[in-house]
Amino acid sequence: MSEELQYWRSLEEREAGGPVSEAAGGEFASTPLSIIEPDAGRRAFLKAAGFTFAGALLAGCSRAPEQKAMPLLVQPEGTVAGRPIYYASTCGACTAGCGILVKTRDGRPIKLEGNPRHPLSRGGLCAVGQASILGLYDSLRLKHPILRGKQASWGEADREVTARLDAIRQRGGAVRFLSQSVTSPTTLSAIGRFLAGFKDARHVVYDALSSSAILDAHQITHGVRTLPHYRFDNADVIVGFDADFLGTWISPVEFTRAYSQRRNPESGSRETPHHIHIESRLSLTGSKADRRIRIAPDETVPRLRALLTAVVTGDRADAAASRLLAARGRGLVVCGTQDVEAQTLVNRINQELGNYGSTLDIAHPSRQRQGNDGELHSLLGEIAANKVAALFLYGVNPVYDLPDGAALAAQLEKLPLVVSFTERVDETASKAHVACPVPHFLETWSDAEPVAGIVSIGQPAIQPLSEARTVAESLSAWTGSPRSARDLVREQWQGHLNWEDGLREGFARVDRKESPSRWNANASPAPRQQEATPDGLHLVLYPKPSMLDGKHAYNPWLQELPDPITKATWDNYASIAPALARTLDVRDGDILRLERNGRTLELPAVVQPGQHERVVAVAVGYGRAETSRFSSVGPRWISAGSSTGENGLVGKNAAHLASFAGGVLRFEASGLQVKKTGKRHELAITQSHHTVAPPPNLAPASGGVRPIVQETTLEALAHDESHAHATHGDLWPPDHAYHGRHWAMAVDLNACTGCSACVIACQVENNIPVVGKDEVRRKREMHWIRIDRYYSGDGEDVTVAHQPMMCQHCEQAGCETVCPVLATVHSSEGLNQQIYNRCVGTRYCANNCAYKTRRFNWFDYPREDKLANMVLNPDVTVRSRGVMEKCTFCVQRIQDAKFEAKRRGEPLRDGDFQTACQQSCPARAITFGDKNDPDSEVSRRVRSKREYTVLEEINQKPSVHYLKLVRTASTEEERHG
Repeated sequence: MSEELQYWRSLEEREAGGPVSEAAGGEFASTPLSIIEPDAGRRAFLKAAGFTFAGALLAGCSRAPEQKAMPLLVQPEGTVAGRPIYYASTCGACTAGCGILVKTRDGRPIKLEGNPRHPLSRGGLCAVGQASILGLYDSLRLKHPILRGKQASWGEADREVTARLDAIRQRGGAVRFLSQSVTSPTTLSAIGRFLAGFKDARHVVYDALSSSAILDAHQITHGVRTLPHYRFDNADVIVGFDADFLGTWISPVEFTRAYSQRRNPESGSRETPHHIHIESRLSLTGSKADRRIRIAPDETVPRLRALLTAVVTGDRADAAASRLLAARGRGLVVCGTQDVEAQTLVNRINQELGNYGSTLDIAHPSRQRQGNDGELHSLLGEIAANKVAALFLYGVNPVYDLPDGAALAAQLEKLPLVVSFTERVDETASKAHVACPVPHFLETWSDAEPVAGIVSIGQPAIQPLSEARTVAESLSAWTGSPRSARDLVREQWQGHLNWEDGLREGFARVDRKESPSRWNANASPAPRQQEATPDGLHLVLYPKPSMLDGKHAYNPWLQELPDPITKATWDNYASIAPALARTLDVRDGDILRLERNGRTLELPAVVQPGQHERVVAVAVGYGRAETSRFSSVGPRWISAGSSTGENGLVGKNAAHLASFAGGVLRFEASGLQVKKTGKRHELAITQSHHTVAPPPNLAPASGGVRPIVQETTLEALAHDESHAHATHGDLWPPDHAYHGRHWAMAVDLNACTGCSACVIACQVENNIPVVGKDEVRRKREMHWIRIDRYYSGDGEDVTVAHQPMMCQHCEQAGCETVCPVLATVHSSEGLNQQIYNRCVGTRYCANNCAYKTRRFNWFDYPREDKLANMVLNPDVTVRSRGVMEKCTFCVQRIQDAKFEAKRRGEPLRDGDFQTACQQSCPARAITFGDKNDPDSEVSRRVRSKREYTVLEEINQKPSVHYLKLVRTASTEEERHG
């Protein structure tokens, strides 16, 4: 089956009928040196040679800056110089509350890993969580309080705030505390105590990525405004409506781990959960569905009504209803649409099927999204009417996030007191009278209860790098009882958990259960009025897995991470379907003018297969004030880019195109007008970079080349007993002899979701620089691992495959045979090693690599920011200009594990260490170990019937093995029915 499918990476490639790489032919000189005229001179010779060799020789002479190390005279207790210490803590990058392990070296955190014991995330960590460590060393982080636009001390800020609060308290003024979802019980208690001191005070919660409609719907159907804890690990059938639960929805790491553990085709289970996804744009979750259906946003409610009718009547003619009915009590219907009517229908379907208590837990609900858009809208009305005397803001940026942010900015300046608790001076903090710096989550004590009954403890892993103070500490000081963060957290949980155990494990289970809810069988919200659709086009605002709501837009690692679907970096854009692109005569990079209700936005277009033809999708989180730092053009090791939006910002803010409707903040809207402006903007899209193809001189003379991505079906897998590989004559000497270990990696394409957490994990672990937008345009990104995204299908519907691609550590590596200075050599344990001190940058190895996984270090990256340099991993060489780089299978981790085993006097065991990409993966798609050990996990995967190697026809014998995709539907018609 897999050999019949034709995969392609872009529309141009599909139309051309083969791989398209315009720059590939020009990467090296096409003029043979033999035909250069004898008297052409040195200039012509260097031009024909690509100038690479001479330039690399000059660059290779430069030396890395010298560094001096001073030994500690008195070693801190419990530490060993040069050895890491791990702390269990809680990730604060978003409200999901994943458990983490913080790796520190000599008192500074250098890497975050998932806590494998944490009951929610279970060892996984997303790209944003991995990259959040860079925020700790951000030199532009707010370090002191700002009082009326000037730096101040905490004493000055405290006196200003308390004096104004005393005056407000005397006259009975209204006090409002506006925050994101707060999962910290300690912080919630501090907010409650603070607000209790005022006659008119209220805590209002909103989330920039709102799920308010789900909570409102449960208030209607169950009498409790709550967010269920979704149990994907219990679901045999999943039906999703525009809910990207593997990418950005509520708790993607938790959901990915639960989703993937049930979808192992070799687990021995008779039934693999079936996933039907119905959506308007191609999402990460939709790309993994067994069956994907494209709809416009205005079709969601009618589809849900039809599904409810089919479930109630037992109509098995509807495919989704038939599967759900067959899995009563083990099905799950989820919806990400901000529409109370749609969410109420979802609740009724789940109730009718008996899913509550099994795949939806409201006795132990989620606290990860608590926003109330109705209360937010009321507060905005109070602010506009100048009825608020004091406004406190924590973890929110409403001037940026909300549709009328510009008007709100002007209104905030009229309020008597505005206090912002913030890490950086964002659009809202710049309007506050007092900006109070809050610490990074790695430098303070904290707690979190993301799901009722599961408490995570956060502890500092470094001495504070600024004069920041937690919200709870500030509120305690302003109520006259100042306490430290540690004391506040300990007091909160005194008598509820064992403090030492909680610190050691990073979490604890406590007896917590919500009041029982009661199902209201007659519950039904008033149907919303349909908006007019003049041209039938719909706008859909969505978050990217790397940017989310934009809170981490300051982070260059995330800006340069290719979007898992479009493969675009350093930008947002208007994503449109091929059919709409043909109607508008638009191609990638053409700037479109989007207009709705008098509000406009100009963005470059990206033509996206698999999207509904009446939908224009735009990512939120761009155009943030914090991205002005990237406006300078040129190479920077952690801060590079070029201006793409107004005022030198990266991308453009699309929040003003959202709207309040039906009591919630809506991210879908009809009545969108789209026009082609005639202008263009070159996007930094990586989907056509580094095309994998065999060198023409090594391709087999007959039989063709096997597909890069291979797949099968459950039925075919059950009857397939063969495990054969193509055999070809050797162009190299006999295989290396591996008398001891032979390191190898296995990547399960069926499990991989394309989330790209592994890409950032590798970047953090291996000190990989960012290059900036202009260099990405030139195909010079430096990531050692990339996620190739492939499509198959000929119509508007496409099937997607994600394939992680790193150095394959070939046993008969083409790169090793062409290096003139032996800079790339083979180890006795199967590693393809790169010796940086030998490399002179000829790039011959890159030219001879069929997998295009080697990276040339073009620049001498400035590293003047000493604070940012603290994130560098001391176990990995910081490369200088003019050398080749690539995946090393985390050789530093291999050596460290050997050292620890030797110190213990024990043999190195399978699982004693993990590579960075393997450890981060929420789906457990990557396995690494000794292939010569028959009992190792990687050895078992290599023996799988699904195993194959990429481009095995050229006989380079890679040490990276892939496991085929397994489809439950065998044809494109069945997948998109």
